[in-house]
Amino acid sequence: MRKLILILIGITIYSCEDVIDLDLNTSQPKLIIEASINWVKETSGNEQEIKLSLSTPFYDIQTPPANNAQVSVFDTNGNEFIFIEDGVTGIYKNNTFIPVLNAEYTLVINYKGETYSGTESLKSVVPIDYVEQKNDGGFSGEETELKAYYSDPENEDNYYFFEFSNNFTAYPTLEVYNDEFTNGNQIFGFYTEEDLTTGHEVTIKNHGISEAFYEYMFILLQQNSEEGGGPFETTPATVRGNCINETNPDNFPFGYFRLSEVDEIIYIVE
Repeated sequence: MRKLILILIGITIYSCEDVIDLDLNTSQPKLIIEASINWVKETSGNEQEIKLSLSTPFYDIQTPPANNAQVSVFDTNGNEFIFIEDGVTGIYKNNTFIPVLNAEYTLVINYKGETYSGTESLKSVVPIDYVEQKNDGGFSGEETELKAYYSDPENEDNYYFFEFSNNFTAYPTLEVYNDEFTNGNQIFGFYTEEDLTTGHEVTIKNHGISEAFYEYMFILLQQNSEEGGGPFETTPATVRGNCINETNPDNFPFGYFRLSEVDEIIYIVE
């Protein structure tokens, strides 16, 4: 009898479940431009790549690649660096790029009869001086904290984009900093990870960036913060990068064209 009652309860609960399909608004896919030219210190910087993909509806997991585009970067000396697609990946590669600090570059993309463009300068960055480790950090007092110290130059405005990645999580931790209150001082990029333990490898990259990219990333990081939701948080909105659609301005792209000198170190957690 007891078994029969449990079966009847299960049938009743199951019959009360309704599948609700939300009819979300959809729009034509937009071009997503991931054009980050990174010149790691003490390398030639000649090998670069640009990724193009298309926006998708909210519940789609993967973004399809944007194939068969014509992608070039021009410098002010008249050099054209042509990026060729690697198969049908949407990743366009070039191995003849010439990086010059503070030089201006223009990205031009022709895709499905429309021309997209963006202009930016290659920003320099100071080296990372050293990394300091603390083993009793975080709210629990048990997390490992890393501080990557660098010396900010005096009498100039500087903006920094830190990328911390390890060998056990899928995505890097990103942070942006400016020197409004630290000009000319030694300061640090901060990283903490609950599961970080002895022997883990952390790759730390510090990118020199423009003020415009700093503001762009600052808004994006606030909108995607896991700790968001407070009364003074940035209102979620479409964040526009520095690329435009010259043919059809209403069909603007997502993403950004950025050029950075990068200082990179690999730190082994003690």
